[in-house]
Amino acid sequence: MRILFLSAWYPYPPTNGSKLRIYNLLRGLSRSHEVTLVTFADRVPPSPPPELAALCRAVHVVAERPYNPTSHRSLLGFFSLTPRSLVDTFVPEMEQVIRREVERGQYDLVIASQWSTAVYLANLQGTPAIFEELELGILEARKATASSTLRRWRHQLTLLKLQYYLRRVLPRFVACTVVSNEEAALLRRMVPDYRRVAVVPNAVSLSDYRSVDVTPCPNTLIFAGSFRYFANHDAMDWFLRDVYPLIRARVPEARLIITGDHANLPLPPSENVTLTGFVDDVRPLVASAWASLAPLRLGGGTRLKILEAMALRSPVIATSKGAEGLAARHGEHLLVADSPEAYANAVVRVLAEPDLRNRLAEGGYRLVRENYDWDVVLPNFLELTEGVVSPAPP
Repeated sequence: MRILFLSAWYPYPPTNGSKLRIYNLLRGLSRSHEVTLVTFADRVPPSPPPELAALCRAVHVVAERPYNPTSHRSLLGFFSLTPRSLVDTFVPEMEQVIRREVERGQYDLVIASQWSTAVYLANLQGTPAIFEELELGILEARKATASSTLRRWRHQLTLLKLQYYLRRVLPRFVACTVVSNEEAALLRRMVPDYRRVAVVPNAVSLSDYRSVDVTPCPNTLIFAGSFRYFANHDAMDWFLRDVYPLIRARVPEARLIITGDHANLPLPPSENVTLTGFVDDVRPLVASAWASLAPLRLGGGTRLKILEAMALRSPVIATSKGAEGLAARHGEHLLVADSPEAYANAVVRVLAEPDLRNRLAEGGYRLVRENYDWDVVLPNFLELTEGVVSPAPP
């Protein structure tokens, strides 16, 4: 097949969860199909890197327009039936590039990854299309945790616009993928008449992690995540304010490493905390920690940081929200705790009990190997793409 893949993220280097997902989907598709990539980027590179060029017949890059909630277009979006973020970030050049490629009629399938590319296919008919990785959980979470009635009303308005938008746009797509059963349930509740929803979970390539050989350091904890994703900052603010003091009262030697872009956002003052900023390769840092943290209270989807930690045999302590969407069992694959006291107790147990640490490390690795390795996930995605182009007879 000849596939046109539309990406909201320039997928190389794959330095965050969305880029990793897109890069691995491209890697899987390119094994059997010819792929052309049309992608947004914050900076348009002069040419694609060899790693990306090897996967794609052609790469077309368009400069993205970051969302500015106070811009003139965004404010006018209050009066539109389309969500404001899509109104403000719409780029006519992207529409022109996609229309030119689609109207040539040379593609068997279009895959539009995430909201910000799917919008460009709403009025283009003809070629079968898949809406890849539709996410609703993060918007539901924002409404549920709104700090005021006005904010809650605004988030509810956004959800109503999204519902109207999806009911108009989804019929254009022969299938839609989500990362978890929870996301699938949200979509079915919002658009009950749309039937072809496939769960394609986030995953990791275990082969990319086997070469990391680092001895873990006792009493070292790590949280890997950019604060430009609001749920990560909220998680560390809660952990440092309400949980970490309880841990250090029992394990004074405990230290915490926080990786990723911290966006100059404030955190509660704490000792034995290292902010690394962005690092090119987070894997050695995760492997060197005694345990990995995922104390998230907001957001949706599934947490790639948990899968990466498990792939490196770093035991995970998560909240229920952090572990949401994963087929992980408490006490076998990870530990789950939600109150400050319970979370601190879980961390201290992993720091103090080597047998528990080893059991969780092996259980988590086994979970990834059996369910969340791209070698396991990709065949189902490829079967979906081939099925929508050449459906089996009834």
